[in-house]
Amino acid sequence: MMLTRRATFRLYPSKAQEVKLLEARRLHAYLYNACVEHRKTSYQKFGKSVDYFDQQSALVPFKANWEEYRALNHGSLQATVKRVDFAFQRFFKGLGGYPKFQSIRKYSGWTYPDARQGFKVHSTGDNGYLELRDLGFQIQMRGKARSWGAPSTCTIVYRHGKWYASITVKCEPVRGTGTNAVGIDFGTLTAVAMSDGTKIENPRFLGRTQTKIKRASKQKRRKQAPNFKKRIKASKRWRKASKKVAKLQRKVANQRQDWAHKVAAEIVSRNSLVATEKLNIKGMTRKAKKDSKRKRQKTGLNRSILDTGWGLLRGMVEYKLTECDGVFVEVTTQKVKPSQTCPNCGHQEKKTLDQREHHCSKCGYTNDRDVAAAKVMLSWALGTSVLNRGEESSTVNPAAKNCGGFRHLSSTKRQKLSTKRQKLSTQRSG
Repeated sequence: MMLTRRATFRLYPSKAQEVKLLEARRLHAYLYNACVEHRKTSYQKFGKSVDYFDQQSALVPFKANWEEYRALNHGSLQATVKRVDFAFQRFFKGLGGYPKFQSIRKYSGWTYPDARQGFKVHSTGDNGYLELRDLGFQIQMRGKARSWGAPSTCTIVYRHGKWYASITVKCEPVRGTGTNAVGIDFGTLTAVAMSDGTKIENPRFLGRTQTKIKRASKQKRRKQAPNFKKRIKASKRWRKASKKVAKLQRKVANQRQDWAHKVAAEIVSRNSLVATEKLNIKGMTRKAKKDSKRKRQKTGLNRSILDTGWGLLRGMVEYKLTECDGVFVEVTTQKVKPSQTCPNCGHQEKKTLDQREHHCSKCGYTNDRDVAAAKVMLSWALGTSVLNRGEESSTVNPAAKNCGGFRHLSSTKRQKLSTKRQKLSTQRSG
């Protein structure tokens, strides 16, 4: 089964190459801001909406007037324009705020959407070189991809003073799995509780580093911070302290991601069917109300949920199961109520958060609360639960909201071309 996978490599450019990379990043940031301004001005002053096709067709005269952009790959410029369109599509669908101008200090990088023109990878998935044809050089890269195939796109990323290449490849990943089925319950005290009784404790990466981050942030606040409106530059000590805070936060994120990969790989290696609860993490981590008396408790709970990384771990389990043709089931908690249901008889009884043991008052079944909830989800996914006897369990996830990707864009182009050809043929025949 041919799938698309992403591999990230660390780039090691020379000083001359880094100058060209920074210049290309600056030009792409300016193009992004110009496209945002174009859409904003056209709608506010002239009442005309500008879409991706209008801005794409304007790239040729734009490059004719601005000589700096002539050397850059045309496909990478189209990808930057598409990034603006993607931001506006998210805004129109209520998934994000209105697109803002991007500062060169925060602009991440640019994308080459076609491997036949913009770039070439001289590697078999283990280290190698990356050739950027529009910039005219090869960069040494280090890293190892688990699965390798034909490169399709490449995104150059500049983050915390380091360069990375995020390459998508079309490959056939091979991953082994077992014949077992398991239910998973996520929590903050115990990160993962499985229906077979296995528990994985919460590593609390942020909690263990929180003291250092607070101390470094306090030192950063004592330095002269930048203020662009008042034209105040940041002091050198502020920049140094800012790098220290960013380094600590980046370490926590890397530890969490590495832990999630290992846990997900271990779960998938033993089970070909995984059932878990459908969580609304955005709603669960919403800020407390202004008049709430438990603001600090809610803040601590939100921090614990985000530190555990439920969404990250869930996504990794799902995509690793697709590599081995496994089944991933999400159980609707509002209907099933796993934490309130007895896995033995199906009796539902409300519990408070401090009740860590499940004891059924009807049948006398006793077990750990999280393990019992995982058993309920597994039995629901298998169709053996007393709550859904005679029903079919759904294993299909709801479709993601389409925000105008490149595949959707190409289909729209084909539709427009076919309509134009039909009109021309009718005019010629008439």
